[in-house]
Amino acid sequence: MSKTSKVIEQWQPDDSQFWLNTGKRIATRNLWISIPCLLLGFCVWMLFSIVAIHLNSIGFNFSTNQLFLLTAIPSVSGALFRVPYSFIIPIFGGRRWTAFSTIILILPCLWLGYVIQDTTTPYAIFVVIALLCGLGGANFASSMANISFFFPKSHQGAALGLNGGLGNLGVSVIQLIASLIIFVPLCVGGPAILPNGGQLWLQNAALIWVPFLIICSVAALWGMNDLATARASFKDQSVVLKDKTMWMLSLLYLATFGSFIGFSAGFAMLSKTQFPEVDIAMFAFFGPLIGAIGRPLGGAMSDKFNGIRMTFINYLSMIIFVILIFTTLPGIFSEHGSFIGFYATFLLLFFTAGFGSGSTYQMIAIVFRQHIFNRATNNGEDKDQATKTAATETAAALGFISAIGAIGGFVIPQVFSLSLVLFHSVSYALIIFLVFYVACAVITKINYKP
Repeated sequence: MSKTSKVIEQWQPDDSQFWLNTGKRIATRNLWISIPCLLLGFCVWMLFSIVAIHLNSIGFNFSTNQLFLLTAIPSVSGALFRVPYSFIIPIFGGRRWTAFSTIILILPCLWLGYVIQDTTTPYAIFVVIALLCGLGGANFASSMANISFFFPKSHQGAALGLNGGLGNLGVSVIQLIASLIIFVPLCVGGPAILPNGGQLWLQNAALIWVPFLIICSVAALWGMNDLATARASFKDQSVVLKDKTMWMLSLLYLATFGSFIGFSAGFAMLSKTQFPEVDIAMFAFFGPLIGAIGRPLGGAMSDKFNGIRMTFINYLSMIIFVILIFTTLPGIFSEHGSFIGFYATFLLLFFTAGFGSGSTYQMIAIVFRQHIFNRATNNGEDKDQATKTAATETAAALGFISAIGAIGGFVIPQVFSLSLVLFHSVSYALIIFLVFYVACAVITKINYKP
């Protein structure tokens, strides 16, 4: 194997000698290029989480439901696109796909930056752009599947936690950077005049990412590798769709990552409806930031203390924090509620959603790989072939499970919206989440043993 080769013919990360001499260095390089590419994907995916709250202030006239929908649509398309993205790495290779899937995100950024400057732009155009932003979320499936091929089982939690966790930082980065940069005359086009006489360059929130997308795409093309040992057809990978274990694990991941991305998409709008006197735009990024920090911690602690145990404890924590949120809402224990209590408790919920994303993903990687390995050996495959089968199907399962988790980005904002429309309260939405977390805790306790 040439040190400069883009395609690696032999890859045996579970061989300790190979890993120490060759594999670790290559895997680490691919990981550290993958992370910024994924981070930018999340930035594009969550563009509307910050853009939506400013649209009406610059001259558009969309309803609250329409704005909630714009924050949720990228999660729908992101989840749908993750299904084919789950199987793409063994077909096209991680290097080429990472470069391509990063560069195409320029399209929604340029389009949004252009139409946002014209207040006569129809709502339908924003819907289409929101759908394209979902491509950034889909990158998670292919990115995580790709990184899973590079690392041995003993390092899966930490590697996937870093890739996913630092990638998830894009949710926080977009909300922080966009909240600041829209007040600076940086990109093309003039400012929108606010009702109070201020100026807003909302197009900056989309256009600022274009040069970084180009740089990271080039870095992926020249610095990453394709693994020939990871080659597999769609047919070889699609067998995971018939596996009951995969669907059960998908449900558990929906409760953690689905909560993280759903809260990230809807928290700013939710806060605005509950505490309209508070300008949440400058504080919204802290939740996704804390959740993103929690993810690699969840993966690393799962490597050390067992992912199943960490996941169960995390569900118990999520249940407690949802209950506490009830006490902070307006009209529950006080007429106006407590924004400080609401915000602080939601930060804790963000952390557990992020931590649980890392612990469940590590749990999935270990549990499912062992499950497939046992099935393959029982079917007569030798150890080497069973190991390859387990790695291929686990990578496909990780990608597909991530697609299920991404649905939370649509479901949670919509559940909040429906709860407000039908009952004029978000309490009913929180009750639904509470019941779901309890169910996941029970499933984890009954079906999986540390």
